[in-house]
Amino acid sequence: MKKIGYIGLGRMGEAMARNLLRGGFELVVWNRTTSKAKRLLDEGAVWAESPALLAAQVELVCINVTDTPDVEAVLFGPDGVSARQGSSLLVVVDHSTISPEATREFAERLAKSGIEFLDAPVTGGDIGARDGTLSIMVGGDAGVFEHCRHVFEAVGKCITYVGASGTGQLCKACNQIMGALNLLGVCEAMALARKGGLSLDKMLTVTGAGAAGSWALENLGRQIADGDMQPGFMIDLIRKDLAIVQKEAVGLNLPLLGVPMVERLFQAASDMGHGHCGTQALSRVVEATGKFRFSEDADQREA
Repeated sequence: MKKIGYIGLGRMGEAMARNLLRGGFELVVWNRTTSKAKRLLDEGAVWAESPALLAAQVELVCINVTDTPDVEAVLFGPDGVSARQGSSLLVVVDHSTISPEATREFAERLAKSGIEFLDAPVTGGDIGARDGTLSIMVGGDAGVFEHCRHVFEAVGKCITYVGASGTGQLCKACNQIMGALNLLGVCEAMALARKGGLSLDKMLTVTGAGAAGSWALENLGRQIADGDMQPGFMIDLIRKDLAIVQKEAVGLNLPLLGVPMVERLFQAASDMGHGHCGTQALSRVVEATGKFRFSEDADQREA
């Protein structure tokens, strides 16, 4: 399997597609906004005029788009992947974060067209996408997963087959619960330190080396302290993911306590105008309620 198609060239998709090129794969790309493909085309990728034409040229299609309706359109629209010409073996790998229920439905619909489907959402942020160190959780047929393992190894470091179709997305939902609530804990701990006159730098150093250490603390804590709200993963995207979590929990008759609370706080951050900022902009809500700023020069930087 050497020729791969890639659909969705946003911040994550472009970086992952580039790692496939660097891994020696031939790459055919499509994106709704053509200009976003320019850098990859300059590096050797080939453009396709539609998802269907892309799928007709390759053995495997990777998808990395925003939400469940976007994946459905790419797969089943008039020029979607399922409308490809030909009957050769095709595997679709969806790296998007979407509904587990919809994922199972998509897999069944694609199977009728002779197309295999793996749900393979990722975690590790834009840094992991750039460095090829993503964690990838894969649902679908185990044999198909093994057939595609070398492709996953070009973009990720921790690659785990988690079960049947939809379980990759369910695992990602679990990841988003922990990531969101952990970030809230980081923000509130930093607020206590700041209001109490404790050095944020020293607090982050000592807690990061102990039991409270986490990816959010190490990476986003420093950005919060510096007033840096540049997006690695946007507020509006985590809101979308938490809505997926809540819908799945309702279907399982599982009351969740922390998720509705943190979802409302991310909504508040979006309402304050931070929807396209990184998830660390959750700190802006904590600042507003506590009437302080983490970074003394944040206002000047933002101006």
